[in-house]
Amino acid sequence: MQTISKIADIRDIIKAERKKDKTIGLVPTMGNLHAGHISLVEQMHQHADIVITSIFVNPLQFSPNEDFDTYPKTMQADQEKLEAAGNHYIFAPSATEIYPEGTTSKTLVSVNALDGILCGKSRPTHLTGVATVVTKLFNIIMPDHAIFGLKDYQQLMVIKQMAIDLCMPINIIGAPIVRDDAGLALSSRNNYLSGEQQQIAPRLNQILNFVKQAILDGENNFRELEKQTMLIIEESGFKPDYFEIRTQNTLKSATIADHKLAIFVAAFLGKTRLIDNVRFENNEKNN
Repeated sequence: MQTISKIADIRDIIKAERKKDKTIGLVPTMGNLHAGHISLVEQMHQHADIVITSIFVNPLQFSPNEDFDTYPKTMQADQEKLEAAGNHYIFAPSATEIYPEGTTSKTLVSVNALDGILCGKSRPTHLTGVATVVTKLFNIIMPDHAIFGLKDYQQLMVIKQMAIDLCMPINIIGAPIVRDDAGLALSSRNNYLSGEQQQIAPRLNQILNFVKQAILDGENNFRELEKQTMLIIEESGFKPDYFEIRTQNTLKSATIADHKLAIFVAAFLGKTRLIDNVRFENNEKNN
């Protein structure tokens, strides 16, 4: 496994692999890798001959009051985990390599229909930063396949729509959420949680599944359910950001006429912002 930091060098490597008729798979990450990231690498082996994991903490997707400066950087540990998983190349560029004129970029990529809701509402620059850097990575590496975790479902939908709209010939794969034994969705930011907070954090997933079951049991006043659940989240020790029942395919607010549903939650536990979701069909109990 090689670690590459220059765009020109990774392009040369990809060109050589293409001459051998190899397919290319990209696993975009911000490093500080956990079992969820490694599962993406392992799954990509089923789709591509060559697996490239990018490690880049993207300044464009952090708001001024967020944790860009303190975001954990664990390159040596990441390299060891990736090598054990059979990853072929790490692309770990500097900020100046990706943004040679700084982050006041003249060109930004925004998927307007999807970036003003959910996480995009409380983090208004975040998804534009994601779409912009992923576009850059796609242009640099030109993968056949790229994989993203379903924990960041809105991000996945943004990237899928972006690939369609910009005619990017890339297969975008959504990978299942990886959870710890208590049900907490794995995230690099979980490292910020104290021991006491780690005991509280799995309640988010429990609340999601409780509301899912309520819908399957016939509860159909979604707006009231959202309102009441926000109170439950707060009473459980969190500072809620949002709790919303939406459609899987469009992310529009769901109604009783919709069958493929997704429930989204974001909440702060101390200073740590946690997100999670559950997706299901609301006639599931009758299937």
